[in-house]
Amino acid sequence: MNSRIRELREAQGWSQSELAERLQVSRQTVNAIETGKYDPSLPLAFRIARLFGRRIESIFHDED
Repeated sequence: MNSRIRELREAQGWSQSELAERLQVSRQTVNAIETGKYDPSLPLAFRIARLFGRRIESIFHDED
């Protein structure tokens, strides 16, 4: 699954560590989501969407 996490994070001026702290996950988790190596759980995806004030569908999309 692809995501716009890196783009959104950088627009806020946050490091991976800062985003991880806000989401209460590890920096490694943020990195894995950004690189497409890990798909977040549904609760985490909702937290990400709320944090950025966007719908899940506008952040995450299939690789097609």
